[in-house]
Amino acid sequence: MVSSGMKPSPSGTWMPFLLVCAVIGAAVSCTPRTTQRSSDLSEIRQRGHIVMITQNSGNTYFQYRDQPAGFEYDLAAEYARYLGVDLEIDTPGWLEMFDKLEHEAGDFIAAGVTVVPSRKKRVDFSDPYLNVRQQVIVHHNNQGIQRISDLNGKTVHVRAGTSYQERLAELLSRGVEMELVLVPNVTTEELIRRVADSEIEITVADSNIALSNRLYHPDIRIAFAISEPQPLAWAVRKGNRELLESINGFLTLKTEDGTLDRIKARYYGKRENLSRVDLKAFHRKVETHLPRYREMIEEASTRHGFDWRFITAVIYQESHFNPRARSYTGVRGLMQVTQKTALEMGIDNRMDPRQSVEAGVGYLAGLYQRFMDIDDEKNRLLFALASYNIGYGHVRDAQDILRLKGRDPGSWAALKEALPLLSVPEHYRETRFGYARGHEPVRYVENVLTYYDVMKLRTRELNGQDLVDSQEPEANAKSVGEIKSLSARGLFLPEMLLLL
Repeated sequence: MVSSGMKPSPSGTWMPFLLVCAVIGAAVSCTPRTTQRSSDLSEIRQRGHIVMITQNSGNTYFQYRDQPAGFEYDLAAEYARYLGVDLEIDTPGWLEMFDKLEHEAGDFIAAGVTVVPSRKKRVDFSDPYLNVRQQVIVHHNNQGIQRISDLNGKTVHVRAGTSYQERLAELLSRGVEMELVLVPNVTTEELIRRVADSEIEITVADSNIALSNRLYHPDIRIAFAISEPQPLAWAVRKGNRELLESINGFLTLKTEDGTLDRIKARYYGKRENLSRVDLKAFHRKVETHLPRYREMIEEASTRHGFDWRFITAVIYQESHFNPRARSYTGVRGLMQVTQKTALEMGIDNRMDPRQSVEAGVGYLAGLYQRFMDIDDEKNRLLFALASYNIGYGHVRDAQDILRLKGRDPGSWAALKEALPLLSVPEHYRETRFGYARGHEPVRYVENVLTYYDVMKLRTRELNGQDLVDSQEPEANAKSVGEIKSLSARGLFLPEMLLLL
């Protein structure tokens, strides 16, 4: 049984995204294109831009403070750079994307589209760049749904016009007696949110979307798969062979040089260190404890060029927002400042929240400056963060181990493998600072990044309007002058933090 027409609740849907021009490598215009004629590759190069048809969602394309992001966006921006043209974005809505392409109002679709037979009749697909499985999503308290037969008598909500609809229709034809409610032009993330809030009982999502949303909605449970692995690919108009061959060549190149894996890790990297209980506790304390410290966190973060949400993640990892926290090593306060660091940073009370935040953020900024020999800003930040946990000297020792092994000493991926070796005698005996529990900084950094992921999700769900409180996003934004000043001093960590 299939029904439709359910309207999304105003309180649950994402606010319309502002399509604001931004530039990352290639010039990017987010002006909707309604009359742009889609042509072959030579004409795209001649006109100087390529039009990407996509949707606004956390896994495809979204804006945060005029900064475009999303897995599909990042990959498409790389493709525009590859072609040497500008990238323009059109977000007509899920049900209109294929019509837009067929009517030559865009050049290609990049929207997490699953390759299924019905779609292959309408478009030509590129080589796949990701494989996913359709997963049934229920509330964590709903333990009665473990297999397909448990869907009998249940109501399942999915977005209309999706591969989820097709697969569930197959199950209906095979005798599964469920009610299928088709919701038009509502993101899968929104339906997952409704499951988490017990507004609906069941939805379906691709595995990549399900895993990334579990960070923000720890009350959901990924129950079971209802499909075999299915490829995601970009779509072009039927017969547009020149563009299709170019896209396939691009995907092959970016697979071989590691770019595709880096973008996948950025958005779908595994965060397995934290349990559901850990994440629930974090969400709860963000609501109950963070408001009393947020202003001082924002002030210190802005002063030193950090994203306040990143510093919030560090503070939670250090003390769980407890200003009187004390570790077995004697470090104290919100940011677990040592006595030595307190003296260096000029504070006299480590348990005073403002002093602790000022000292901790200032010290982290100083560590960041000490790694200016690392060109990549993201790696530099993670090296500084690891140093905050284990000590600057131990991180430099781990870099020396990497050099001996012929590995890149400026890569966080490599450092993650080298740090644990600091507890192995044959390695630490040859280092300057000796033994260290090298597994700890790896877990520490991964946990901070997980909490940071959650903070980004919380603050972008309403297109940049914070969910932590009602403060307008502009109140937290740096002015152009501040950004230029921090950049000149080498302190500004650009909104690349959004893309870690």
